Amino acid sequence: DVCSSDLLSFISMRRILFIILVALSCCKPETHTFQIAQGEFQYDNKPIKIYSGEMHYARIPREYWQHRLRMIKAMGLNAVCTYVFWNFHETAPGVWDFETDNHDLAAFVKAARQEGLLVILRPGPYACAEWEFGGYPWWLQNNKDLVIRANNKPFLDSCRVYINKLADEVRDLQITKGGPIIMVQAENEFGSYVAQRKDIPLEDHKKYSAAIHSMLIESGIDVPLFTSDGSWLFEGGSIKGALPTANGEDNVDKLKEVVNQYNNNQGPYMVAEFYPGWLDHWAEPFVKVSTEQVVQQTEKYLKNGVSFNYYMVHGGTNFGFTSGANYNKEFDIQPDITSYDYDAPISESGQATEKYKAVRNLLKQYVQYDVPEIPEPIPVITPSINLTASANFFDLKNSIKSVVSDSLLTFEQLNQGHGYVLYSRKFGQAVKGKLKVDGLRDYATVYVNQKRVGVLNRMNKQYELEIDIPANGQLDLLVENMGRINYGANIVFNTKGIISPVLINNEKITGNWEMYKLPMNQQPNVSGSVPVNTLPVLYAGQFNVNEPGDMFLDMSDWGKGIVYINGHHLGRYWSVGPQQTLYVPGCWLTKGRNEVVIFEQLNESVHTVLKTVDQPILDSLAR
Repeated sequence: DVCSSDLLSFISMRRILFIILVALSCCKPETHTFQIAQGEFQYDNKPIKIYSGEMHYARIPREYWQHRLRMIKAMGLNAVCTYVFWNFHETAPGVWDFETDNHDLAAFVKAARQEGLLVILRPGPYACAEWEFGGYPWWLQNNKDLVIRANNKPFLDSCRVYINKLADEVRDLQITKGGPIIMVQAENEFGSYVAQRKDIPLEDHKKYSAAIHSMLIESGIDVPLFTSDGSWLFEGGSIKGALPTANGEDNVDKLKEVVNQYNNNQGPYMVAEFYPGWLDHWAEPFVKVSTEQVVQQTEKYLKNGVSFNYYMVHGGTNFGFTSGANYNKEFDIQPDITSYDYDAPISESGQATEKYKAVRNLLKQYVQYDVPEIPEPIPVITPSINLTASANFFDLKNSIKSVVSDSLLTFEQLNQGHGYVLYSRKFGQAVKGKLKVDGLRDYATVYVNQKRVGVLNRMNKQYELEIDIPANGQLDLLVENMGRINYGANIVFNTKGIISPVLINNEKITGNWEMYKLPMNQQPNVSGSVPVNTLPVLYAGQFNVNEPGDMFLDMSDWGKGIVYINGHHLGRYWSVGPQQTLYVPGCWLTKGRNEVVIFEQLNESVHTVLKTVDQPILDSLAR
């Protein structure tokens, strides 16, 4: 009858609604809480220790993020930590990229969540990290009223724009909104900068760091904030309202003492940078940290209830021109190598090292959660590569309109961030004597009438050479930016190119300088065959691949330059070592035909073949 029919319809509707509600609840992300309370990190109101590994999404192809995150999880860690590099996302003034390829920060955070990892963000705005300019955009230096990393309105205004753009990407991925982000760092190792810049009053330093802290909160960051500094630098680096953590502190008693001093006499206690390896410079030995040392220190933290973050658990690669530089009394600049292998537990190419396996075995004895199996490694291939075309690099001048000026212009004044600038000048009268380029930043090959007469190198404080220019002769200086300083007081002096007058016999050479901009941000087209010894040359070749896999290009027979594969800029090579190979991610290869282009700056001999090997060579200094 009608009543029974209506009843059946009502019951059916209720069943349908129930099924829909169940389906919606299944799709909704599981929500959790994270807080710092009672001297502990608390996850869902229960104490938790953070066992984290640092890996930078900007140093890894997007296609490999998932593999590397699974490697972190399989090592026994429960969190991943990453820097956010401002200059990686603001690619030109006012031009932002949070979407293409490995620029998609939100996608990285979501990938970490998918693998069951908590996320710690370190957005700076200063990052250090052996990254170009510590993450700052190079063009900030063009504003003469702006002072880097200071309580300076133009700088703080720029920081606010960056922080707000960043927050737009990650605000809804905080654990307070159902995401995996549990903590965000305010500034970075600021205590070191305070110690380096004693010319600035501590009060002014503190106003600056407090401003960054406030910007993060105002942008909608509502998870706990933290700072990280050497344990002896908390006075300058700590920020009220942020948890102080220590970098590189292996003495647990000292860690607890200093955190207590700056955190109301309580924890939690965390080493935000625990170093299982170290950074590397060109022309210096590759630094290694023993497996035994890392395992012993890890167990000390585990036994004493200390949270930690391995810096780095997986370093990746400084692709393109992203590597930074240091300096000391011996070297005016110490450019970082292209590989960011770091002697980390997970190698540059994502392999599980003996260090990885030893730490994994240790962590499995302590953690209360399941540790998955180690993912399969990505295969390595070693195709033969014949070089079939070449071109004189100087011929690029013909397609470039030069900038003419009476005085030399820096990269920044030329509105160029990276790569090379060719400084050229013709001389009506013959001149012979000592060429001095004290303003070289950073490396120059010097030519007279397109014949190489020497090399200048800021690294070795090599700023002068004898020169003989005939009447109507031409002087060319091909200047390379080797990466802006990313750490120390001199970070504020980071313009590139030739930043002061060129001298010959102590006389300034002015008038009619031509400057050719060569950013090399795209793979050049190469045709013909005209290699000449000691002139800079572009080489090109093709090779076939049956099944793509990772590769290591053997550059040990080459001089100095950069390499592209299928349009991807792999970074710099340099025969001085210790790095002698360049890593090629297999995800950048295609089945079938692939292209390689090499810019060789020194070209001591003509090359017809590019070798590949099945293992990286990262610890071979030139004799």
